[in-house]
Amino acid sequence: MDITNRTVFIAGATSGIGLGLARRFAAAGGTVVVGGRRAASLDGLSVVELDVTDAGSVRRARDRVLESHPGLDVVITMSGVQLTEDLRDPGHFATAETTVETNLLGTIRVLDAFTPHLLARGAGTFVTVSSGIGFLPFPLMATYAATKAGVHAYTEALRAQLAGTGVEVTELVPPAVATTPEHKRLNPRAQDLDDYLDEVLGLLGQNPTPDEILVRGVLQHRWAERDGTYADLVAQRSQALTTLPGR
Repeated sequence: MDITNRTVFIAGATSGIGLGLARRFAAAGGTVVVGGRRAASLDGLSVVELDVTDAGSVRRARDRVLESHPGLDVVITMSGVQLTEDLRDPGHFATAETTVETNLLGTIRVLDAFTPHLLARGAGTFVTVSSGIGFLPFPLMATYAATKAGVHAYTEALRAQLAGTGVEVTELVPPAVATTPEHKRLNPRAQDLDDYLDEVLGLLGQNPTPDEILVRGVLQHRWAERDGTYADLVAQRSQALTTLPGR
């Protein structure tokens, strides 16, 4: 994937990995539009209002983006929430609903909105965003893991259905990434954002573009079942459940 001079829309890129990617695409000569809940200026990037849990908001954002950028050729579905749950407490269901609406259905809404445009162009790229947790669950974030596994499966199906159309589909699979000093304090093993983005851009630049963008730090998650480390790693990650009230 040639990242230079692309016209890119990133849903949910007002902070973190999404904002980092937006800056990298812009620095490479691209035109970048960011979708966020508030349409405020951001580091010189164009921002459109977007709530991926609202189908009408997604359609309005699409129409605004395509009206001003009819040459759009890259769509990245970055929107997501990462929430903890106590599955012994029935009250967790509201958190589960929010997570599914945002992470999984929100991704599908954005993909559906822009698929006709990229198909009409006969070229372009979708980049979905799953997570290492989609392959190696973190039990404290049960529905988050389920939605990211769902994004992976949906991405595989989308790639198969768009084969031969000229539209490529790539899945970004992040490990834990420290996007703020506080994140790094809470998880010292998280990869620094700039290091992560360096690896991502290097992998995106390969020809052909990999179906999955797997940086070194996520390989143990992606291949845990194959490597026979899955049960031990899930047990290790389950230790975080002791932080729940009453555990």
